[in-house]
Amino acid sequence: MNDYYADLGVERDSSAEDIKRAYRKKARKLHPDVNPGPEAEAEFKRVSQAYDVLSDPNKRASYDRGQDPYGGATSGFGQGFTFTDIMDAFFGGNAAGGRGPRSRTQRGQDALIQLDIDLPRAVFGGEETLVVDTAVQCSTCSGSGARPGSGHRTCSVCSGRGEVQQVQRSFLGQVMTSRPCSACQGYGEVIENPCFDCSGEGRVRTRRDLTIKVPGGVDSGTRIRMTGEGEVGPAGGEPGDLYVEIAVKHHETFRRRGDDLHCSIEVPMAAAALGATLTVHTLDGPSEVDLKPGAQPQDTVTLPGHGVTHLRGTGRGDLVVHLDIKVPTKLTELQRQLLTDFAESRGESRPAGQMAPAHGGIFGKFREAFSGR
Repeated sequence: MNDYYADLGVERDSSAEDIKRAYRKKARKLHPDVNPGPEAEAEFKRVSQAYDVLSDPNKRASYDRGQDPYGGATSGFGQGFTFTDIMDAFFGGNAAGGRGPRSRTQRGQDALIQLDIDLPRAVFGGEETLVVDTAVQCSTCSGSGARPGSGHRTCSVCSGRGEVQQVQRSFLGQVMTSRPCSACQGYGEVIENPCFDCSGEGRVRTRRDLTIKVPGGVDSGTRIRMTGEGEVGPAGGEPGDLYVEIAVKHHETFRRRGDDLHCSIEVPMAAAALGATLTVHTLDGPSEVDLKPGAQPQDTVTLPGHGVTHLRGTGRGDLVVHLDIKVPTKLTELQRQLLTDFAESRGESRPAGQMAPAHGGIFGKFREAFSGR
């Protein structure tokens, strides 16, 4: 029995791709059309038979067990070795036939559009109306592509096969290949009278309104999938999906960090020192905040559950209110005297000024602000 691995110059554990590559290299060198002569012809038959065995998993398994890979048949070039096997080795696929007519009906493409929403809609969710410009099934021909009262007929060029065969000459000799029929574009049938509205495609473009339910908690970049609302495929094929990408508009008062909302409120100096009850206008409506005496600039007050709805899970984030203590810049004589008396009573008429530690005070506030904490 021949040593097929040695004939191809490959190892016994070589992959199918390695075997195909080795055969392709030797066949190009030894083929009689390229290298005439009895020795080259005999060698070409030997490596071709080796490829016939080693490229077939069943034959290769039998050969590796020491059995006749042809089941007792006389071995030699051509035993079980087809032209398709040769073309598969060279071109990586079936060279002739096997495809048949392709279907006109195909799935439509997915579509992507952007939806701009305001912050309250992102927080609470709700319905939005989209204006979508996509392909829909032609109502005149119901997706068939043919004018009402007419239909499709079998292509006379390919007889419904969707492909035509042609003979070409190569270094392997006469090669018969198959190509999609140009008369019917590979469909195997032609439309006798195309629909006027869709020109035979079975779909037309139109603008339509869609209502989408936006869940609470979405943010810029969130995509919502609407199954079957994309482009209808040719010949009334299954529609693709529509993906809606959310873009949340800038809000003048609130800024978002995760599922928390942040805002600032101006507090008069006296109210910060004495304490007060302030009204904060949240997205849920007015809410009162109790300010303790001695509030400092950049202090915060948290309103639990007044933030963004959790997109996954239940509940909502918080609203963090940043205090902006306002020091008066214009004082009446009476106000100036009152403040002077107050400063003297506290021994602050000539403050020495004390350096604050780097990890706290205003520098710490700046660091926290820039680090996002």
